[in-house]
Amino acid sequence: MSLPLTIRMHAEDNVAIVANDGGLPVGTVLPASVPGAGMALRDKVPQGHKVALVDIPEGGVVRRYNVPIGYALKDIPAGSWVHERLLQMPSARALEGLPMATVQPPVLEPLTGYTFEGYRNADGSVGTRNILAITTTVQCVAGVVAQAVRRIKAELLPLFPHVDDVIGLEHTYGCGVAIDAPDAIIPIRTLRNISLNPNFGGEVMVVSLGCEKLQPDRLLPPGSFPITDERDAALGPETVCLQADEHVGFMSMLDHIVQSARPHLERLNARRRETIPASELVLGVQCGGSDAFSGVTANPAVGFCADLLVRAGATVMFSENTEVRDAVEQLTSRAAKPEVADAIVRELGWYDRYLDRGRVDRAANTTPGNKAGGLSNIAEKAMGSIIKSGTAPIAHVLAPGEKLRRDQRGLVYAATPASDFICGTLQLAAGMNLHVFTTGRGTPYGLAECPVVKVATRTDLARRWHDLMDINAGKIADGEATIEELGWEMFHLLLDVASGRKKTWAEQWKLHNALVLFNPAPVT
Repeated sequence: MSLPLTIRMHAEDNVAIVANDGGLPVGTVLPASVPGAGMALRDKVPQGHKVALVDIPEGGVVRRYNVPIGYALKDIPAGSWVHERLLQMPSARALEGLPMATVQPPVLEPLTGYTFEGYRNADGSVGTRNILAITTTVQCVAGVVAQAVRRIKAELLPLFPHVDDVIGLEHTYGCGVAIDAPDAIIPIRTLRNISLNPNFGGEVMVVSLGCEKLQPDRLLPPGSFPITDERDAALGPETVCLQADEHVGFMSMLDHIVQSARPHLERLNARRRETIPASELVLGVQCGGSDAFSGVTANPAVGFCADLLVRAGATVMFSENTEVRDAVEQLTSRAAKPEVADAIVRELGWYDRYLDRGRVDRAANTTPGNKAGGLSNIAEKAMGSIIKSGTAPIAHVLAPGEKLRRDQRGLVYAATPASDFICGTLQLAAGMNLHVFTTGRGTPYGLAECPVVKVATRTDLARRWHDLMDINAGKIADGEATIEELGWEMFHLLLDVASGRKKTWAEQWKLHNALVLFNPAPVT
């Protein structure tokens, strides 16, 4: 049996987490090499959960990451298991009086000479995959499009070997919604901008029902999308309308979609990968199924990798409003300029009000799995989540569904809900061409639109899910690798995945989650 191992994040912390698989039994004496040396455990403490290193009186601060993550509801003797039922969560920090662009971040030395093999698009963006995506204006057409995609893959795709995939952009929007409500702009621009993701090569193909509220010219107005053939831009996107009089029967609809796909596939198939500077990567980072190791292993490694990419001139997006809310002062102080800090406050304030309308707050974020993995509340979860943003200054802020401009590079805060599926969908809309997703509890999450590199926080998860996890960050807790070594490993893997030299496990198994649009507007 391995020696008992505890991990403390900061010298001022009065708790540490147990790292051993299976946890530690009551009576375990901690060795001299770990925090709490010589102390005997008063309780059985599960893996990832906290043990009190000192006596904590009722009302006393429980400190991890050198921040209060709760207040003791009763006396907690040293050696006790510290869990959510013993803690009162701190109140959220007010959004007034925050430090605004006050931190002078370390100057990161430029990282030059790194490249990947990607697809250069007409608008200057770069794709890591060469995919034909069929946009849908309304959920009603999803079944027909799915049938058409199956036919295209069987009948046409083998004729175009340089096209990676054909996908339908299915979603649950388009009708039965308050399409003119102020917040309706969020799902509309999200779907519009996903249709223009760099991995789709500028090809725009739309399937419409005909009677929906989200008409094609509202989704993609003339001038909002690239023209790839001789059509007049004023005609709008090429659209197959299922209610058109020309369609007599289901087969007519399918034939029309399949025939319309051929010229798009021909143009995509003519493209070839070319050597591209690493500065053209647009990485979205996210965590899901988090545990107490997320902020110890995987997220710090992602943060180190994020700094490497920013040094290389690339763009890194981090998100998840409720998972950064308790670290808001870290965000506003790291803003590159006061206007960026103001934008952070604006987006988090809007989200506070959105949650308040539903009579909940950020505390509703934490899941049963998070708690089983040792995260007592959202305050603790937030401290481990924000680490994946690295140390670079925050250069830009995006509202939900907005798309990055070509001049917006560096570290970007893309304001999104924390839901895995909605966050990933909004990061796709922002222009993400590569994705990193960390998990401690485990999730088979993947996206058809973009490669997803999965990072396990614990060696036990990486061992059991050996054909789902791409990187084992648990080696950090095991003492087999440093955060820096894992960050470099991730950096090189991302270049290989972006180049198509390697496929992620999610790609190999074709594990693809649905697009989930964020729609704060009413449904009628």
